[in-house]
Amino acid sequence: MGESILAVDQGTTSTKAFLLGEDGNLIKSRPVTITQHYPAPGFVEHDAKEIYISVLKTMADVILDNPCIVIDCVAITNQRETTIAFNKDSGEPYCNAIVWQCRRTADICRRPRIMEKEKTISKTTGLRVDPYFSATKMRWILENIPGTEKAALSGELKFGTVDGYLVYMLTGKKNFLTDYSNCSRTMLFDINKLEYSQEMLDLFEIPRIALADPMPSCADYGKIDIKENELKELGLNDDECKALLTLNGTHINAVAGDQAAALFGQTCFEKGSAKTTYGTGCFTLMNIGEEPQISDNGLLTSAAWSYEGKTVYALEGSVFQGGSVITWLKDSLKLIEEPSECDAICESVENNGGVYLVPAFSGLGAPYWDPDLRGTITGLTGGTGREHIVRAAVESIAYQVTELVDLMMSDTGITSTHMKVDGGVCACEFLMQLQADLLGVTITRARSDEMTAKGVGMLAGLQSGFFESFEKLEGLYKSSRVYKPARSSTEARILLEEYKRAVKASMAASGKEADK
Repeated sequence: MGESILAVDQGTTSTKAFLLGEDGNLIKSRPVTITQHYPAPGFVEHDAKEIYISVLKTMADVILDNPCIVIDCVAITNQRETTIAFNKDSGEPYCNAIVWQCRRTADICRRPRIMEKEKTISKTTGLRVDPYFSATKMRWILENIPGTEKAALSGELKFGTVDGYLVYMLTGKKNFLTDYSNCSRTMLFDINKLEYSQEMLDLFEIPRIALADPMPSCADYGKIDIKENELKELGLNDDECKALLTLNGTHINAVAGDQAAALFGQTCFEKGSAKTTYGTGCFTLMNIGEEPQISDNGLLTSAAWSYEGKTVYALEGSVFQGGSVITWLKDSLKLIEEPSECDAICESVENNGGVYLVPAFSGLGAPYWDPDLRGTITGLTGGTGREHIVRAAVESIAYQVTELVDLMMSDTGITSTHMKVDGGVCACEFLMQLQADLLGVTITRARSDEMTAKGVGMLAGLQSGFFESFEKLEGLYKSSRVYKPARSSTEARILLEEYKRAVKASMAASGKEADK
């Protein structure tokens, strides 16, 4: 009878649970899809209760499929910045969760009193003023959902990122805790002191009493305490209830935001090591050591993980539209039937035909940080076909990531020679080869695309003693494919410059001036 760590990965589009064994292999549950709600242009929401139910169902699923495995501890990794307001007694949400992609708070970000503090916000929190982060989402809820302001001041309302909400619910509403990596994405957290900044709380008018207590990634977040009657009320069946009740008393030993967890799962333990996760968005993170460094180039600085009193920080660049671009090709434009078609379509033409896509469907992140910019296709001619548009869309993902890595090397002075990658979009071989060509580095794809779950499971294993050392964890890494540059960087960089011209055209069309 073997032991495993139960790692929950609560993502933007689905929730999955995994069993992580001593050999580093993962056994996964069937994913539970999360409904995306779009109540207005630029608005993105989730039903928080649906998120919680999805977590319960995936945990039950993996336990029922593997009845002989003993659970050592539980770990949670989650979509970051997504904000939930809920009642501390009932756990009932006051409204739908505001998802990280949501742009409804752009006007709040433009308020003079906030813009005047832009440099202070960056120096304190490591972030840029943008709707992406949780503080303005909290402010929007307090201003737009009746009764929430009074409830927050009294302590009745709690504001949680997804991790804090899940910890609270899974521990029987006993522990309202969050980890440093998630706190780092709220725009309320002083990454230098690893505590909430009173100046930021005052600026955004968020009561401290409403927020979860910050904790290191590796820590005891409390014991699972699930009630059968509550499970029944949520619609779980008898078998699911029975499976979940076996977890009662099991400790939650690690929590980490998804990208920090993936950086750890990729064993990027050394300063200067980097990874990119190609998912709905693309997230490039570089380990910058135990001292936070504020970017001069519009990148973000966050706490990545904490263990035995030491905190490692990461420099991060975010691409809002990564795999979602391919979803757009499939669902909106009907240019492909399945994402797996992209390789053959991209290779069917000699080049992109001068067509470039700027996928600013919800603005652009680093280095532009423009929430109002909208998508543009440039270079269309009478000879442009479906293949050119598909290829331009896939190429746009690589261009955006390349810009981020260039800026990281500029900020840190580190010349990267290697990057680890994961995520479902890595299955596109054309994209991965183009990425290697543009960066001029070797790219190693992890054998598993579930590095967020693996990473947080590894963190939990350190806390519980399931894994005895970092050396042991390094031995768990397995790769599936290596991509080396196949053409000169000069040739590849011509494409990047054309993409940057397309961004300038997009800004010009919006009546803006590109400063990058």
